[in-house]
Amino acid sequence: MRIWFDTEFIEDGKTIDLMSIGAIREDGKQYYAECLECDLSRASPWVKKNVLPHLNGFVVPRARVAADLIKFMGNKPEIWAYYADYDWVALCQLYGTMMDLPKDWPKFCRDVKQLCDSLSNPKLPEQTSQEHNALMDAVWTKQAWEFLQR
Repeated sequence: MRIWFDTEFIEDGKTIDLMSIGAIREDGKQYYAECLECDLSRASPWVKKNVLPHLNGFVVPRARVAADLIKFMGNKPEIWAYYADYDWVALCQLYGTMMDLPKDWPKFCRDVKQLCDSLSNPKLPEQTSQEHNALMDAVWTKQAWEFLQR
Protein backbone atom coordinates (compact mmCIF):
# COMPACT_ATOMS: atom_id res chain seq x y z
CA MET A 1 0.00 0.00 0.00
CA ARG A 2 1.33 3.43 -0.92
CA ILE A 3 0.95 6.14 1.71
CA TRP A 4 1.64 9.85 1.30
CA PHE A 5 2.12 11.88 4.46
CA ASP A 6 3.10 15.27 5.75
CA THR A 7 3.86 16.72 9.15
CA GLU A 8 3.92 20.08 10.79
CA PHE A 9 6.54 20.52 13.47
CA ILE A 10 8.52 22.93 15.59
CA GLU A 11 12.26 22.73 15.04
CA ASP A 12 15.10 24.72 16.48
CA GLY A 13 18.12 23.25 14.70
CA LYS A 14 18.50 20.59 17.40
CA THR A 15 15.07 19.02 17.85
CA ILE A 16 12.01 18.31 15.74
CA ASP A 17 8.79 18.41 17.79
CA LEU A 18 5.85 16.89 15.91
CA MET A 19 2.73 19.09 15.99
CA SER A 20 0.52 17.28 13.49
CA ILE A 21 0.58 14.52 10.92
CA GLY A 22 -1.66 13.82 7.98
CA ALA A 23 -1.64 10.85 5.63
CA ILE A 24 -3.59 9.47 2.70
CA ARG A 25 -3.50 5.94 1.35
CA GLU A 26 -3.77 4.96 -2.29
CA ASP A 27 -7.34 3.77 -1.57
CA GLY A 28 -8.21 7.31 -0.46
CA LYS A 29 -8.53 6.65 3.28
CA GLN A 30 -7.16 9.57 5.31
CA TYR A 31 -5.64 10.06 8.76
CA TYR A 32 -4.96 13.23 10.74
CA ALA A 33 -3.92 13.95 14.32
CA GLU A 34 -2.20 16.56 16.45
CA CYS A 35 0.24 15.61 19.21
CA LEU A 36 -0.78 16.40 22.76
CA GLU A 37 2.82 16.59 23.97
CA CYS A 38 3.94 19.25 21.48
CA ASP A 39 4.89 22.49 23.23
CA LEU A 40 3.24 25.07 20.97
CA SER A 41 4.73 27.89 23.03
CA ARG A 42 8.07 27.07 21.33
CA ALA A 43 6.67 27.87 17.88
CA SER A 44 8.59 30.38 15.80
CA PRO A 45 6.81 33.48 14.51
CA TRP A 46 6.55 31.81 11.09
CA VAL A 47 4.90 28.69 12.56
CA LYS A 48 2.56 30.83 14.66
CA LYS A 49 1.45 32.72 11.56
CA ASN A 50 1.40 29.93 8.96
CA VAL A 51 0.72 26.67 10.78
CA LEU A 52 -1.07 27.18 14.10
CA PRO A 53 -4.20 28.69 12.48
CA HIS A 54 -4.64 25.49 10.46
CA LEU A 55 -4.57 23.00 13.33
CA ASN A 56 -8.04 21.52 13.75
CA GLY A 57 -7.94 20.50 17.41
CA PHE A 58 -7.93 16.69 17.10
CA VAL A 59 -5.26 16.38 19.79
CA VAL A 60 -4.16 12.96 21.03
CA PRO A 61 -1.12 11.51 22.82
CA ARG A 62 1.86 10.59 20.64
CA ALA A 63 1.45 6.94 21.67
CA ARG A 64 -2.03 6.92 20.13
CA VAL A 65 -0.76 8.56 16.95
CA ALA A 66 1.92 5.87 16.71
CA ALA A 67 -0.62 3.07 17.24
CA ASP A 68 -3.12 4.62 14.82
CA LEU A 69 -0.48 4.87 12.11
CA ILE A 70 0.44 1.20 12.45
CA LYS A 71 -3.20 0.29 11.77
CA PHE A 72 -3.54 2.92 9.03
CA MET A 73 -0.34 2.04 7.14
CA GLY A 74 -0.42 -1.70 7.62
CA ASN A 75 2.40 -4.07 6.72
CA LYS A 76 5.07 -3.21 4.16
CA PRO A 77 3.84 0.30 3.28
CA GLU A 78 5.52 2.32 0.54
CA ILE A 79 5.82 5.69 2.27
CA TRP A 80 6.10 8.99 0.37
CA ALA A 81 6.44 12.64 1.37
CA TYR A 82 7.47 15.92 -0.27
CA TYR A 83 10.84 17.29 0.88
CA ALA A 84 10.65 14.31 3.18
CA ASP A 85 13.70 14.53 5.43
CA TYR A 86 12.32 16.27 8.54
CA ASP A 87 8.88 14.68 8.09
CA TRP A 88 10.47 11.23 8.08
CA VAL A 89 12.47 11.95 11.24
CA ALA A 90 9.33 13.25 12.98
CA LEU A 91 7.42 10.10 12.00
CA CYS A 92 10.25 7.76 13.06
CA GLN A 93 10.52 9.47 16.45
CA LEU A 94 6.94 8.40 17.23
CA TYR A 95 8.42 4.91 17.68
CA GLY A 96 11.71 5.87 19.34
CA THR A 97 14.61 5.50 16.96
CA MET A 98 14.41 4.53 13.31
CA MET A 99 15.41 1.03 14.37
CA ASP A 100 12.21 0.88 16.46
CA LEU A 101 9.92 1.34 13.47
CA PRO A 102 7.18 -1.27 13.14
CA LYS A 103 8.23 -4.63 11.72
CA ASP A 104 8.00 -4.74 7.93
CA TRP A 105 8.13 -0.96 7.57
CA PRO A 106 10.93 0.43 5.41
CA LYS A 107 13.76 2.30 7.11
CA PHE A 108 13.46 5.04 4.49
CA CYS A 109 10.88 7.34 2.98
CA ARG A 110 10.49 8.00 -0.71
CA ASP A 111 10.55 11.66 -1.71
CA VAL A 112 8.23 13.14 -4.35
CA LYS A 113 10.57 16.12 -4.78
CA GLN A 114 13.48 13.79 -5.57
CA LEU A 115 11.25 11.92 -8.05
CA CYS A 116 10.34 15.25 -9.64
CA ASP A 117 13.98 16.25 -9.87
CA SER A 118 14.88 12.91 -11.51
CA LEU A 119 12.26 13.67 -14.20
CA SER A 120 13.89 17.03 -15.12
CA ASN A 121 11.89 18.93 -12.51
CA PRO A 122 8.56 19.51 -14.29
CA LYS A 123 6.27 22.15 -12.81
CA LEU A 124 3.99 20.41 -10.34
CA PRO A 125 0.29 21.28 -10.07
CA GLU A 126 -0.41 24.12 -7.68
CA GLN A 127 -1.89 23.22 -4.34
CA THR A 128 -5.42 24.59 -4.15
CA SER A 129 -6.17 23.27 -0.65
CA GLN A 130 -4.94 24.85 2.59
CA GLU A 131 -1.14 24.76 2.75
CA HIS A 132 0.54 23.99 6.08
CA ASN A 133 -2.26 21.71 7.17
CA ALA A 134 -0.60 18.30 7.37
CA LEU A 135 -3.54 16.40 5.85
CA MET A 136 -4.11 18.84 3.00
CA ASP A 137 -0.37 18.82 2.25
CA ALA A 138 -0.38 14.99 2.23
CA VAL A 139 -3.31 14.99 -0.22
CA TRP A 140 -1.44 17.42 -2.48
CA THR A 141 1.70 15.25 -2.25
CA LYS A 142 -0.34 12.29 -3.52
CA GLN A 143 -1.66 14.47 -6.35
CA ALA A 144 1.87 15.58 -7.23
CA TRP A 145 3.05 11.94 -7.27
CA GLU A 146 0.13 10.99 -9.53
CA PHE A 147 0.99 13.90 -11.87
CA LEU A 148 4.56 12.61 -12.14
CA GLN A 149 3.33 9.13 -13.07
CA ARG A 150 1.85 10.37 -16.36
